[in-house]
Amino acid sequence: MSGDDTFTLQRGTAPLLVSLPHDGSVIPGQLASRMEPSARTAPDTDWHVARLYAVARDLGASVLIPRHSRYVVDLNRPPDDVSLYPGQNTTGLCPIVQFSGAPIYRDGEQPSSHEIQERIDRYWRPYHAALAAELQRLRAMHGRAVLWEGHSIRGECPFLFDGRLPDLNLGTASGASCSPSLQAALESVLAAQDACDFVANGRFKGGYITRHYGDPAHGIDAVQLEISQRIYMDEETFVFDEAKAGSVQGVIRDLLRAALLWERL
Repeated sequence: MSGDDTFTLQRGTAPLLVSLPHDGSVIPGQLASRMEPSARTAPDTDWHVARLYAVARDLGASVLIPRHSRYVVDLNRPPDDVSLYPGQNTTGLCPIVQFSGAPIYRDGEQPSSHEIQERIDRYWRPYHAALAAELQRLRAMHGRAVLWEGHSIRGECPFLFDGRLPDLNLGTASGASCSPSLQAALESVLAAQDACDFVANGRFKGGYITRHYGDPAHGIDAVQLEISQRIYMDEETFVFDEAKAGSVQGVIRDLLRAALLWERL
């Protein structure tokens, strides 16, 4: 296990890195005091994804987890904060609105451009440096590496998308971030299970990490899986639901195994 006070990295031996950039929920006290009460509990956290992905360690994967909330800085946004979904509601590098559309900060307390740069240097850069280095280590060991981005979100979030989000949402930047044969193998796994509905490259096509690091021509295939929180937890209380989560963990295990067994054509 390695890392600093902003993230932990458990290094594995398999050609697979699981990145969980929105698992963190810590908001420093001074920052929380500037926020609206509804934001101080970090409601837009990808709750319990590290728990869902505990199976990754059993498969020999490396696992990278941040400590801090996306409200501090969103590790899955580009440092220049260019929108990943132009023309659609979204949240930025240092968000000022919640997924509900409600403000995060009290009036006059939003971060300045100088503060945003400080957060990039303090939290964003160390995570990405660790991610890039681990990918290169795994590729050097195996000749290839799969980067798996694990995410979750409320199944209905009108501010961000219309209607009901499918249970499992596979994103490959519309096929640009991973090899077609890997995407086909993963879709076969999803089609073979009957516990959850799914879509590939729907509302969520993959965030900055998937798009930036995915380089299948040079041996790095990147995939994002966005999971609707209703299928493994109570969305109102954020409580993990063991009974629901078991089947979800089984699907995750099958997907990660498929990524490991997949052979580049």
